[in-house]
Amino acid sequence: MNIGDVSRRSGLPAKTIRYYEEIGLICPARSPNGYRSFRESDLHMLAFLGRARALGFTIGDCRALLALYDNDSRESAQVKQIAEDHLARIDTKIAQLQSMRATLAHLVSCCAGDDRPDCPILDDLGAGKGAAESGQEAAAGGN
Repeated sequence: MNIGDVSRRSGLPAKTIRYYEEIGLICPARSPNGYRSFRESDLHMLAFLGRARALGFTIGDCRALLALYDNDSRESAQVKQIAEDHLARIDTKIAQLQSMRATLAHLVSCCAGDDRPDCPILDDLGAGKGAAESGQEAAAGGN
C-alpha cells in the first residue's frame, strides 16, 4: 500500500504517518524508487497508534505500549502502570479545567453585562493572576 491508501484505511493524515516514521514509531519498507510501501502490519500499528493518541497517550507512552504489544513475555502490570500514569495526568488536567471553569463562572456572575463600562472580568484580567480566586474566596465568605 502507498501512503495515501494507508492514510485512508487508518484514518490518519499522511503528514502524521510521515511524522511517525520520522520519529521511528513505524518503519515502512521502501521500494527501489524510494516510495514507502506499507504492509498490513504497518496499517495495524497505525490503527493502534491512532487509538492510543485519541485516548491522549503521549508519543513516549505510545512507544512503550507498542514495545509491550510486540513483546509476548510482557507483564500486564507494565501496561497498566502506563495507563494509570496517564489517567493521573488526565485527572490533574480535569481538576485544572474545573478550577478554570469555577473562576470564569464567578467572573461572569459578577459582571452586570449592561451598557456601563465597568467590568469585573476585564478588571480581573488586568489585575493578573489570582485576582479572581481572591474574589471567589471573598464571595464565598460573604454568603
